[in-house]
Parts: sequence; structure tokens; C-alpha cells
Amino acid sequence: VRVQEGVEDSGKYPIVVSTWPFLEAVRAAWEAVDKGFNAVDAVVEGCSACEELRCDGTAFNSLIDMNLAVTVGPGGSPDENGETTIDALLMNGATMEVGAVASMRYVKDGIKAARLVMQHTKHTMLVGERASIFAISMGLPGPTNLSSSESMEKWTRWKENNCQPNFRKNVVPVDSCGPYQPKDNLGHNKGICSEANSIGTIESRTCLVGPHSHDTISMAVIDKMGHVAVGTSTNGATFKISG
Repeated sequence: VRVQEGVEDSGKYPIVVSTWPFLEAVRAAWEAVDKGFNAVDAVVEGCSACEELRCDGTAFNSLIDMNLAVTVGPGGSPDENGETTIDALLMNGATMEVGAVASMRYVKDGIKAARLVMQHTKHTMLVGERASIFAISMGLPGPTNLSSSESMEKWTRWKENNCQPNFRKNVVPVDSCGPYQPKDNLGHNKGICSEANSIGTIESRTCLVGPHSHDTISMAVIDKMGHVAVGTSTNGATFKISG
């Protein structure tokens, strides 16, 4: 957790908090809220900075194994089809409004698209290519290819490794990279974490929690008026199932 230096001891607003060591994102949000921006706009500024910097693909790259890590922004984590998409969510704590996009293609500004959903629709979430069409119609740049040479190289190496590791379970591939079919006998699941043991109780899912499965960036801001907003932006996990 990163808190702007000095703020946590002042007992006063504003406050900016972010997951992971994304100092540039925190700095962008802090500069906005310190100038009098509201909490929602400050969160957008912070998460947008992370999208632009491709957080996890740069500063965080040296900290964790990137095989199944989450990243954000254009050129980030490819899904199992090799495509980079965007997920983002924004919530206004003063009004309880929420806006989100998921599996958004061709538009790089995820958190700004989420704000457009929140401010200009009666929906909570738009998904897929239709989310992209909405975002572009509302003025965001696009369409643009969100893949990069790095993301495609990562995807190619993964394909050469028989598409392992991946996020499928209780299936067998027709060939090394699918298509996949359900196993005839689910009792022989060899997954790392089982959802239920032989007596039906839920086992610990600790091995599913950590930098490899966490949001890329989550941010919370309290502005000078004491209003709270939160947001998150990510490409999702590398080699996730499309959709």
C-alpha cells in the first residue's frame, strides 16, 4: 500500500491510497486532488497514469514472475487468443454510482471509459466490442490495436509450451492447445487448488491469492470535501480465457 508521504499523519484530507508500488499513479492522483479535483476525477487521473505507464509491465516487472501476472494498458497481458483487452471499474462514494467496462477491445482508456458508463448511462457495466463502440462514440480515441510486440512474443512462447499454464480445469485438450472437453471423471482433477475435498468442505484458496491474481491497480481517494471514490484498471490475468 502506498500513501502520499505526510498525508497519513496530518489527520486531514485529501488522501490517496493505491495497491502495489505504483508511485507515479499515486503522484498523478495526488496532484489532481491537491489542486481541488473531486475524488472521482483524481482516481481517473491516477489509474490513467498506470494505464499509460503499463503498470506491471514496467515498474512491477522485476518484482514478480510475469507468467500469469496481471498488467494494465495497451500492450499488456494477452488472453489465450493472444488479444489484449481492458477491464476497469469506478465508484463514486458520494452518490454510490458505479461504472465499469469489461473485456473491452480497441480502446486503451479503461478507467475513462468506466467514468463515461457511470456518468452517461443508467447501466453499471458494458462489455466487449460494444463497450468499445460506446467509448469511441463518447469521444475516447480508437479503434486501436492494444497488442504489442512484447505481448505477442509472450503469447507465442506460451503456445510453444502447449498453452501451459492456463486457467482451465477439469478438462482435457483435443490437442496441446485445445479445443478442450470436460473430463469424463471429475474426481481425477489434478488442479493445484481443489474447491471441495472428499467430504464436501471448502478447502483453503490461499494459493489462488497473491500478486499473480490481484487487480493491477486499485486506488482510493478522499478529496478535500471528504468524498470518497475508488477505481481499478487491469488487462486481467495473462492467458485468461477470452471473455
